Amino acid sequence: MRAVDLIHKKRLGLELTAEELKALVAGYVAGEVADYQMSAFAMAVLLQGMTDAEAAHLTSAMAASGEQLDWSDLPGVVVDKHSTGGVGDTTTLVLAPLVAAAGATVVKMSGRGLGHTGGTIDKLESIPGLRTALADDEMRAQARRIGLVVAAQTRALAPADKKLYALRDVTDTVESIPLIASSVMSKKLAAGADAIVLDVKVGAGAFMKDVASARRLARLMVDIGRRAGRRVCALLTRMDEPLGWAIGNALEVREAILTLRGRGPADLTELCLHLGAQMLVMAGLAGSAVDARQRLQEALETGQALAKFKQLVAAQGGDPRVADDLSLLPQAPVVETLLAPQQGVVTAMQAEAIGRVAMALGAGRHGQEDAVDARVGLVLRRKVGEPVRCGEPLVEVHARTAAEAQKAVEDLRGLIEIRRTDPFVRPLVLEIIAGESISEDMQDGAAGAQRMHVPDDAASGGPPQDLLQAAARARQRAYVPYSGFAVGAAVRLDDGRVVEGANIENASYGLTQCAERTALFSALMLGARPEHGAVRELLVLADSPQPVTPCGACRQVMAELCSPETPVWLTNTDGSAKCVRVAELLPLAFTQEQMRK
Repeated sequence: MRAVDLIHKKRLGLELTAEELKALVAGYVAGEVADYQMSAFAMAVLLQGMTDAEAAHLTSAMAASGEQLDWSDLPGVVVDKHSTGGVGDTTTLVLAPLVAAAGATVVKMSGRGLGHTGGTIDKLESIPGLRTALADDEMRAQARRIGLVVAAQTRALAPADKKLYALRDVTDTVESIPLIASSVMSKKLAAGADAIVLDVKVGAGAFMKDVASARRLARLMVDIGRRAGRRVCALLTRMDEPLGWAIGNALEVREAILTLRGRGPADLTELCLHLGAQMLVMAGLAGSAVDARQRLQEALETGQALAKFKQLVAAQGGDPRVADDLSLLPQAPVVETLLAPQQGVVTAMQAEAIGRVAMALGAGRHGQEDAVDARVGLVLRRKVGEPVRCGEPLVEVHARTAAEAQKAVEDLRGLIEIRRTDPFVRPLVLEIIAGESISEDMQDGAAGAQRMHVPDDAASGGPPQDLLQAAARARQRAYVPYSGFAVGAAVRLDDGRVVEGANIENASYGLTQCAERTALFSALMLGARPEHGAVRELLVLADSPQPVTPCGACRQVMAELCSPETPVWLTNTDGSAKCVRVAELLPLAFTQEQMRK
C-alpha cells in the first residue's frame, strides 16, 4: 500500500478505507512516509474534504499511534472537557474542580498556550510549586483519591497528530475541518475519558470565525466520538470578546479563584455552569441539566468547589494557600490603566488583537519553546454591552516595565469600541449539539442549517437562560389592557442575535398580535430570511398554570419562517418548560406549493 497511491486516491476525491488510513498514519510515524508526502495528503484533504467515516478512521489511527490511557478501573464515568481556544479562556481552572466537587471523576489532559490563545498548563504552573508533568500511575492514584487531575499532555499521546499539525501549520492546511476534528479528537480519545464535552468557540477571537463553520466542526467531532463509543456533546460559545476579565496566566488563576468564591465574571461563571451541567448528565450524576446546574450552584455557594481546587493544587505540589491569599500569586511590577475616552456603552472588542497585546507583554508565546511570564497580562474593567463614563477604567495593563505598559496602552486604543446606545446582553451559548450521525450535515449553506440537531429537554439543560431573560423583559412591555394576559417571546437568530416580542392587543380582538409573531416579524425586518434557516430557536413565556401553546395563526407563521426542526420552548413564570419542534406544532402547515396552480 504505497503512500503515493493513497494521495492520488484522495486527490481524486475518493474515499479512503480504515485500513488505508491506518497504514498511512503508521507509516508516517515510523518514518516510512515522508513529510512531503503527508503534506500532499493534507492538501488533498483540504481541497477534497473527507466523509464523516473517513474522518473517524483517521482519528482512530492517530489516537492509536501512541499511548492510549485507560481509566476503566476508576469509579464511575470519567469526564473530560476540551476548548477549541480563545482569549482569556479560564474555564478549565473553574470547571474541573466544580464538576469534581459535584461528584464526577475529572481527568483532564491539557496543553500549553500558543499565540494569542492561553494554555491551561501555563496558567496552573503560575501557582508556586505546582507540577503538571505527572506519570500515569500518579494521575491514577490522584484521580482515585480526590477525583480530579489536570496534567500536561505527554509526547507519547497521539504523536501522529503532533507531527501532522506541525506540517499543516507550514503548508496552509490548518483550515481543513476534518483535519481539525481529527487533531482534537485523537488526543481526547487517547486520553481515555468516557465522556467528553467540547467547547467550540466561535467569533472574532476564535479559530472558527462563523457559526456555520463552528457547527460543522462540532458535529463532526461529536460524531467521531460517538463512533468511538464515547459520550460526547458540544456547545457553540461566543468568542467575539475575551471570556471573563483576565488575560494572562497568574491573572487568570486569580480570576478562577474569585469565580470559585462566587465573585467571578458573569460570563465565565455561566459558561462553567453550562459545560458542567452537560458533564454531570453524561456522567450519570444528574437526570437533567437543570438538576445538574442546581447541584453545581450548590457546590459554588457552599465552598465545596473552592475546597476541591485546593485539593488539586496540594495534590500536585502547589501551595493551596493561594486560594485564600491571592498575593501569593506572581504579580507584575508595573500596572497602567487605559481610560475610556468618552461616555457610552462598550459595543465591540477586537478579541484576537487584544490577545496579541497580552502576548506581546509576555503572557503568550510565538513558538512552543518560548517562555511565558506568569505575571503579565490584561484585566478588562468593562465588557461588551456595559456602560462606561469618560475617564473610567477600561483595561488594566500588568507589565514588566513602564515602557512595555505604555506601549500596550497605546496598542489597545482603537481595539475597544464605545457608542451612545443602551446597555445590552448577548447570548454566550449559541447552540448545544448532542451525539448523532452527521453524514448528511457536512454540506455548506442553508440545507445544512435546516437540518440542525435539536436536543431533548434533559440533554439541553432546559430553556436557555438568555432567551428566558429576553422574553421576561419583553413580557413587561406587553400591551394587554383587555385580557391582562401578558406574554413575552424571544427568537435566537443564526448569527447569535436575540430578538424580543410581546403581545399587543386591540379593541378589535382580531387585530391582536401574539408575542411570538411580534418577535418573528421583527426578526424578518432585521434581515432574518427563512430560506437561509436564520431562526435557530424560539421561546414563549407566559404567567399561566401550564406553559402556553401558540395559537393556530402563530403556528402557521412559525411553519413559514422557521424550519420544521426549529426548537420552540414553551415556558411559564413558575419555571415549567417543554421543548417541541415546529413540525410537531403544525404537522400539516399551509405551504407556498399549495398556492401554485
